[in-house]
Amino acid sequence: MALYTDGKVAFVSSDTPEANAARKDLITRHGDAGIENASIVVALGGDGLMLETLHRVMDRNVPVYGMNFGTIGFLMNDYNPDALDVRLRAALPTRIHPLSMRVTDVDGKVSEALALNEVSLYRSSYQAAKIRIAIDGETRLEELICDGIIVATPAGSTAYNLSAHGPILPITAPLLALTPISPFRPRRWRGAILSNRANITFTTQENGKRPVSAVADNVQFDNVVEVQVHESRRHSATLLFDPGHSLDERVLIEQFRY
Repeated sequence: MALYTDGKVAFVSSDTPEANAARKDLITRHGDAGIENASIVVALGGDGLMLETLHRVMDRNVPVYGMNFGTIGFLMNDYNPDALDVRLRAALPTRIHPLSMRVTDVDGKVSEALALNEVSLYRSSYQAAKIRIAIDGETRLEELICDGIIVATPAGSTAYNLSAHGPILPITAPLLALTPISPFRPRRWRGAILSNRANITFTTQENGKRPVSAVADNVQFDNVVEVQVHESRRHSATLLFDPGHSLDERVLIEQFRY
């Protein structure tokens, strides 16, 4: 890629001494155009920082190249401060689309947010949540009694969705994972794989007794009564990976871990 040739690179880091020191070193070597002026952003941290950075540059056609200073770093490349310009030129892009979440709370207030990983509903009290699930306007599950439920993108399918025993989706698959969190009834229901064109509607039951929160990545809304979710083709973000280290390859590797 020729993205680095104009020199407009910006460096962001998570709030750890190691990541901050690496950022300082890389700025000394390459300068820093600032995230608002950059044509490429290098993120030094973990997957949380990557998601935060992708949200910041979404729809500006600014790709993000991550180097791992986190725990898992599924969305990151290995850290190596040398020959960064060569790595950026050789990096391969992966374009992803976020989920659009539209929530209505008990007071009738409507709010919206985007999620690159997942939209999640959670019980907000000691009482289990009761949630009705409709797909494209047709009720598919009248009542799910659970701790919550997740709608995950392919990029997010290896995150919380995987921890909740949801399926891993290839990054290029036109699919979404619908995964319950600790389902009680129906006990044998383990979720569904949906088309990325599906329109999903969650309606919470017994709201006063069983309050539910909805979260799009890191944006939370409380006391929701309805949550509508679909993939937004109007928005996109681009990650960069070293050759042989692509998100496709990582998703494949993850499916053979034990």
